[in-house]
Amino acid sequence: MKKFLLTTLLASSILAVSAQSLEKAKDLLKSKKLGDAKTQIDQFLAVEKNAKNGEGWYTKAKIYSEIAQDAALAAANPNARWTAFEALKQYVTLDEKGQLVLMQLDNYKPIMDIYQGYFKAGAEEYNSNKFEPAFEDFKNCLAVSEYMTSKKWSTISLDTTVILYAGISAEKSNKRDEAAIYYGKLAEAKVTGEGMVEIYKWLVDHYYNQKKDEASANKYLALGKEVFPKDQFWAIYELDMARDKGDKAELYKKYEAVLAADPANTSVRYNYAVEMYQEAYKPDIAQRPANSAEMVVKVDENLKKVIAEKPDYAAAYLVLGQIQYNQGVDYNNQNKAIRPPQGGKLKPEELKKKEELRGLITQKFDAAIPYFEKVDEILGNKGKLKMDEKGYLKDAYDLLITIYDNKGNKEKLKVYEEKFNNVDKAH
Repeated sequence: MKKFLLTTLLASSILAVSAQSLEKAKDLLKSKKLGDAKTQIDQFLAVEKNAKNGEGWYTKAKIYSEIAQDAALAAANPNARWTAFEALKQYVTLDEKGQLVLMQLDNYKPIMDIYQGYFKAGAEEYNSNKFEPAFEDFKNCLAVSEYMTSKKWSTISLDTTVILYAGISAEKSNKRDEAAIYYGKLAEAKVTGEGMVEIYKWLVDHYYNQKKDEASANKYLALGKEVFPKDQFWAIYELDMARDKGDKAELYKKYEAVLAADPANTSVRYNYAVEMYQEAYKPDIAQRPANSAEMVVKVDENLKKVIAEKPDYAAAYLVLGQIQYNQGVDYNNQNKAIRPPQGGKLKPEELKKKEELRGLITQKFDAAIPYFEKVDEILGNKGKLKMDEKGYLKDAYDLLITIYDNKGNKEKLKVYEEKFNNVDKAH
């Protein structure tokens, strides 16, 4: 009987000590003696039977959260805020009835302090170009935010700002794979707003060029097109992807699809025409496709649609002129190839053919002149030009020089030689 009473008394004594330890930790917190409060609460929860004391874990969360907000103590306890978060989650887990009375009495202040503390720290580090620690703080901030949402303590379904800065900080820390995770959350939520289109573009490029993951690249490209349908990036990137496959027929189909959706897209139509012309009219005639002539007709049609839509598109006039000029060069090469045998003379039919070819050369060169002159009209008096515009102008002058030299027109030849020589000075 005495033994039983002694055991009971000892148990009561221990319970009293435990209760006193918790109360002491709470008093130390209240008086802002955070270092002592930390020691006291850690000792309390280290006792096995106290490990299921919800109020103990809640008190620990408050103590460590306060430590995280004290610069000196936080430096000695760098994981204090995360420790507070884990302690708070343990309190929630131990609250079997789910009433969270202590949390409600504090109006959820501890969890909000943890969230805001992470956000403030992340923002300060980001503004100081300390991107790696900023990423860690924004990442943890998002974890807290998602936890709050899961418990219905927050009405925010997507913490866009935190996700965005987590992604940017990761990218600036050269953690592209981590950045893709956070940017992906935004894209999959179909976020809009100023500058957000760049998130989708980044993801497309990351997965296509960096990760060689075409399926993911197409996924984000489709999302980007859906959310920002007017941005021309999607069409251009689709064309780049088709071009990389090396199948010209499929590339042309993609061009046709893009233009069907956006007929007034002059830059895409111009590029389509140029790419098709390069394939159709290779310098070596033997390498040209069997349907070269039909392709050139289509090129000509598309370029004329470009200048109909945009009459000052100098590059389109240059290529239209080159089409005529290059056909004239082909006739000229055919003409040169007709030669008499050594010590002999040309046959009458050969003389007739050469005469016919000379006429075709003149015809084609004459047809090219107005296009090259149009380039001069658009760019020649424009003042300062971009590098590509200077290139167009020089090419037009160079070909006009060749044409007028062929014609024997010294007056025109001199005009365009002077213009050619003055391009860099005048523009």
